[in-house]
Amino acid sequence: MSRSLRGLVAALLADDGSEQWLAAVPHRLDSLLASLPLPARVGIKCGAAAVDAYATLRTGARLDRLPVGDRDAVLASLTARPALLPLLDALKVPAVLAGSTERMLHRAAGTPPASSAPVDPPLDCVPSPQWPDRSTADAVVVGSGAGGAIAARTLARAGMRVVILEEGRRHTTADFARRVPLDRFTDLYRDGGATVMWGRPPVLLPTGRAVGGTTVVNAGTCYRTPHRVLARWHDTFGLDIADPSAFAVHLDDVERVLGVARQPLDVLGRNGLLALDGAGRLGWRAAPVRRNAPGCRGSCECVVGCPTGAKQSVQLSVLPDACAAGARIVTSARAERILTDPDRPGGPRCAGIAARRPDGSRFEILSPMVVVAAGALQSPLLLRRSGLGKHPRTGRNLAVHPATSVAGRFPDAVSDRPAVLQSVAVEELHHDGILIEATAPPPGMGSFVLPGAGRDLRAELEGAERLAVLGAMIADRPAGKVLGARYPLLRYDLDPRDGSSLLRAVATMGEVLFAAGADEVLTGLPTRPRVRSVRELEAALSDMTPRQLHLSAFHPTGTIALGADDQVAPADPHGWLRGVRGVLIADGSALPSCPEVNPQLTIMATASALASAATRSA
Repeated sequence: MSRSLRGLVAALLADDGSEQWLAAVPHRLDSLLASLPLPARVGIKCGAAAVDAYATLRTGARLDRLPVGDRDAVLASLTARPALLPLLDALKVPAVLAGSTERMLHRAAGTPPASSAPVDPPLDCVPSPQWPDRSTADAVVVGSGAGGAIAARTLARAGMRVVILEEGRRHTTADFARRVPLDRFTDLYRDGGATVMWGRPPVLLPTGRAVGGTTVVNAGTCYRTPHRVLARWHDTFGLDIADPSAFAVHLDDVERVLGVARQPLDVLGRNGLLALDGAGRLGWRAAPVRRNAPGCRGSCECVVGCPTGAKQSVQLSVLPDACAAGARIVTSARAERILTDPDRPGGPRCAGIAARRPDGSRFEILSPMVVVAAGALQSPLLLRRSGLGKHPRTGRNLAVHPATSVAGRFPDAVSDRPAVLQSVAVEELHHDGILIEATAPPPGMGSFVLPGAGRDLRAELEGAERLAVLGAMIADRPAGKVLGARYPLLRYDLDPRDGSSLLRAVATMGEVLFAAGADEVLTGLPTRPRVRSVRELEAALSDMTPRQLHLSAFHPTGTIALGADDQVAPADPHGWLRGVRGVLIADGSALPSCPEVNPQLTIMATASALASAATRSA
């Protein structure tokens, strides 16, 4: 680790030599940075060097040579400049993640290890180096996440020879159980979880890369598609599959295979119970969420792979069914392009897929059908690499559920275990497009950007156990686009109406927390990070803009939308890509507008409906 980074960590976390865990933070941060894409690594290192240079100019000494008080003075001088706060927050996040992990490990020293993890159901996985250079199939499915898994299961059960290509590798429940959450995070997410949509403000958009896709790292929340959304898709976009009665059949099947049920209170955790209490005192609608985690033990680690096997991600539920029906999974295989035969009668026809192994060698699977299910960020790129992305709306229409969070500080500990990561939904404003969910962080991985720096930040970190976190996501107007062919360049310009909804959501979450008994609320606002009443929160928000919020998003959809209008939709209402025969779109990119809820069930039911219809027309 560079001297500048080491000095920055010491300054941000006020390392005075009194705590043993602080000495291990630089090494942990080094490992975290190694997983990030090069631009992010360079940016963080340059930022650390700039802060170190400022300290040298101000004091005559570098950060790592200054006593704690002088380091605090340097940071206070920087935080007094509002324009620099986003830069400092970007530097704080990886340092706090590394610090939280080391503090957790230090406090857990001597704790007996957890009981052994269960054995996962069998999957027919073949690493790409062991796959032949030329093979054949009836259908190739690109992606093994929510859409790809259910499409493969449907096609294989219809008697088709199915091969699934997955860029990530297989991770087992036992793998999750023996590694700390932060280390799993960097392995399970593309670009170490540092994917960013550029815009004003920039929005963090982490997506999974593993056998099972993002279902491995989602919170397990399972909402059925709202009737108003299905009605819009049926009436406005011409999707016959969105008929509520017909769609319900597919939702029912998905819920059955995933084991979806209302989360019991026994492992809900205090974070969720406080959300229920606050909403109840306000007379607002709230309830535990429905989840695909029968037998959940409350490890609170859903977003980094469930270490007990309770959460039924598709690699534990749907893909075993698909493999039992004959499907095979090729892991560590990047789909390079869809092969086509341009001279077939009736126009171009799909002929298979060309893929690449980690060592750069290539292989082909010849097939008359390719199911594109690489996710809303990667699927448009595959089409462009294949010469099939010429429709002007390919990569457009990106909706993401922009989200923000606030935290309430309570007199007693909140983060006692067991707890469910995403436990309770406050639905009072859902018809206005605002869905609030109580979201506790995994151990050692606080998701909230804590205020302060130096001794103030360390105090916040050491008091994080008393924080209850609420997050809100907005049913957004599709305002983003996915550019590029090799690597995605993401642009998202927040619609002003959605920005107003986000500010309203912050105020609403603060009301819930104060009603539940919070002493203060951490707002995430750079100039007013703490408030002690609803009135103070309203005053803080009165002169804020959405650009000052810390935003993230987790549900990209819509970039190869289905629809009856060929001028608007790259794919037809049955999922077939226009301009070529044999290419079926069956992931989140197919959804024509924001689904308004956590989208796993919606994506899976849509893929089920499309694949079922495809087997009938084959």
